[in-house]
Amino acid sequence: MKNRNLLLFFVFAAAFAPLIVQCQSGQAQKVRLIIRIDDMGCSHATNTGIREAYKEGIGRSVEVMVPTPWFPEAVRMLKEMPGLDAGVHLVLTSEWTNVKWRPLTQVPSLVNDWGYFYPMIWPNDRFPAGSALQEHPWDIKEVEKELRAQIELAKREIPQLSHLSSHMGCLNMNDETKALFKKLGREYGLDVFLEDYQVQYMPGPGDNTLPAEKRVEKFIENLRKLTPGNWLFVEHPAHDLPEQQAIGHPGYEHVATDRAGVLAMLTDARVKAAIEELGIELVSYSQLK
Repeated sequence: MKNRNLLLFFVFAAAFAPLIVQCQSGQAQKVRLIIRIDDMGCSHATNTGIREAYKEGIGRSVEVMVPTPWFPEAVRMLKEMPGLDAGVHLVLTSEWTNVKWRPLTQVPSLVNDWGYFYPMIWPNDRFPAGSALQEHPWDIKEVEKELRAQIELAKREIPQLSHLSSHMGCLNMNDETKALFKKLGREYGLDVFLEDYQVQYMPGPGDNTLPAEKRVEKFIENLRKLTPGNWLFVEHPAHDLPEQQAIGHPGYEHVATDRAGVLAMLTDARVKAAIEELGIELVSYSQLK
């Protein structure tokens, strides 16, 4: 009986092997593109822009910033969009000049004299000395404590979480933070690591002052250059509202017009038509796993 079952196993395996190879080959011949829309929670205009980029455009995965002022609205919106794949955009900075956010936990090595996250991770010539986290003796234990709090709140409130990402590259500070990112992803079941799926980065238009028309042209040009495999495009759509017009930091004062241009590009009918014409498959982080 045992030998007979073994024989049946090999018969079925031989029969289905060609189909498996065909599926894998077909997938390898496809361009699979994740359009990731970042910074949900940092402003109302960002939240509404992200919603439009998903419902009317090509956004497929959204990154949510938990300590930000508009996180409660982001949670409500995501419950109304259960099909939108979501990731925790882990935060250790508060970069805008006129609006700030604080950590969820008591982590004195990660905050400035006002109790806010520092604006930058790495020193930046446009900012005063001491504006970057790397200029201070931060504690990896406090980093882990704060990131766990962000993940746990997001997991409690957002059912469709699939992955982690880091805002402004905060977990690329050194080998210790990179290892922490991996550990937290595995522990919380959010372990969709792009390098495991050979994901390549699709370039953007290259100039965030371009008018919407030029962005569309450049985006379609870049779509045509994609080769078979997994690709990621990251951008930050938002509506050009008075609230967004008040947001900025040294060297990036045109946030509202830039991000409205991104939204226009991601919802443009010509972009959607080009994706269909080229046979590009739009996917999310969760579809990689």
